[in-house]
Amino acid sequence: MTKMSNPIDAHVHLWTDDRQHYPHADGTQDYSPARFTAQDFLAHARPNGVGRAVLVQMSFYRFDNSYMLDSMRAHRGIFSGIGIVNADGPHADRDMRALAEHGVRGFRIVPGPDPQTWLDSPGMSAMWRCGAEERLAMCPLVNPDALAGIDRMCGRFPDTPVIIDHLARIGAGGQVRDSDVRLLCGLARRRNVHVKVSAFYALGRKTAAPYLDLAPMIRRVFEDYGPRRLMWASDSPFQVENGHRYADSVALIREKLDFLTKEDRDWLLEKTAAGLFFRP
Repeated sequence: MTKMSNPIDAHVHLWTDDRQHYPHADGTQDYSPARFTAQDFLAHARPNGVGRAVLVQMSFYRFDNSYMLDSMRAHRGIFSGIGIVNADGPHADRDMRALAEHGVRGFRIVPGPDPQTWLDSPGMSAMWRCGAEERLAMCPLVNPDALAGIDRMCGRFPDTPVIIDHLARIGAGGQVRDSDVRLLCGLARRRNVHVKVSAFYALGRKTAAPYLDLAPMIRRVFEDYGPRRLMWASDSPFQVENGHRYADSVALIREKLDFLTKEDRDWLLEKTAAGLFFRP
């Protein structure tokens, strides 16, 4: 009997409605639902065979990673983490190492007002250097217009793991542009760049499953990166809002894309994320 993969969801946000112990930072945006805890996530994931997940620090907690870390401690071996540190602070690299001691393996970075210069600060250089030294991933949440800057940083720090969120959000405006796909695929020449094949609900036509309008883009990215640098993720809880289902997200990789072999699916669903986020 062929062994089935044990999927890892490489992008999940958790938060609580307990604002006394886990306050939101001033000026940040609230999201619906009011809470999405580990138990809420696992209620969606486990019936679909998903046994582990990578937690991504929620934006409204800013640099206070407490809730994510507490969720990881309460479910050891189930969750890894992507944290947020202050790239403009004096000790971003020290903060990264401190979080890594608690099992955090990646760090979310986002552009400021200028996607062409957002990576030029000393703090960003310190983060990327630390990423190379400690094998901690930079995890950019970007649109295609920020990919050129990431390419430059990969040239400066070729040993730093990089994981692009949500196919660089290509198609978030409703149209998958060939020029954007070429930009993302161009980064494949950088050996440590990986891509999350994720957030299907938010890309392309944004219709109900099976999301097959995204298949041509995914195939091109797959052909350039190969399965060992791609990983599936749901982007829950947003995947399970507004009429979309968790099962449909994992099913696109597990069943629907006919250009993937069984081995390819194993890498996208489990092995790539395991190597980056669940290493000793």
